[in-house]
Amino acid sequence: MSKQFEENLDESEGSSDQADLAPVHCEACTIDENCVGERWVPGNEDELAALIAIVAMGQASEASHILNELIPAKPAFSFEELREEAKIRLTVEEPASKPRKGYPKWQRDGFVFEVISWIAAKTTHGDSALLKDPHVSATSQGLDGLMLELASGGDKITSSTVFEDKCTDNPRNTFLYKVVPAFEDRHKNLRSAEIIDAAGALLRSAGVLQKDVARISAAVTDKSKRKYRAAFSLPDSYDAQEERKALFADYNRIENINAEQRIGASFITPTAMRTWIAGLAEKAIDYLNNLEDGEV
Repeated sequence: MSKQFEENLDESEGSSDQADLAPVHCEACTIDENCVGERWVPGNEDELAALIAIVAMGQASEASHILNELIPAKPAFSFEELREEAKIRLTVEEPASKPRKGYPKWQRDGFVFEVISWIAAKTTHGDSALLKDPHVSATSQGLDGLMLELASGGDKITSSTVFEDKCTDNPRNTFLYKVVPAFEDRHKNLRSAEIIDAAGALLRSAGVLQKDVARISAAVTDKSKRKYRAAFSLPDSYDAQEERKALFADYNRIENINAEQRIGASFITPTAMRTWIAGLAEKAIDYLNNLEDGEV
């Protein structure tokens, strides 16, 4: 794993009081000669559930501020209709009804894990990177995540990382037959408009002048600056190098880049993966139920 990752990780640990609030703990780990690894585990589950609830209320910017400062998780504002919408996003309903009261399990779990993946990236990179917000709309498709790292002057992209986040009961097949082909398409610069548009939105949010956004965004198509991060939510049976090596085998099908540009991330759940995510979603709903109207 890169020196920058390790430096950011050291800084994120902070004081013991701050560490107690950390929703996810991240560390570098070994996979094989073709890629580098990240290992994530849950930290403060109450804080993690609260942050997921806040993102579900459309307040990823507030969640980002909370993570940067490592302060207790509270939304910037709250009202009943917004809380109810967020609770629906965190609820499983199969089959669907009208009006909707929830989503299929795979969609609910996918949303929860996408937020965890975003939190892990915020934890390890902090203010040094620009991150695409998690999808709040259940109908959103396409790019799971995008991270940009800028030069000190903010006028140049030094690195872009494309995320694929998967919460699945068959991680190996998903990696080999879905993630790798998706990355291969990105590596051929197919669907470039989508990633350029996402980069432009991040640059505008960082205050880059409108006239410079498109020119700077072009760097996301530069393969020498591109990284790929495949992240999976996994039970603890995967928490060993040999299991990681088997899961991320064939990553070198993304050709003509070095191992540092291929990242395999494992989020290890302490109990059965689906059961644990369901419990975390319930905690997020409980958090929403205890919120009151108004600014906090």
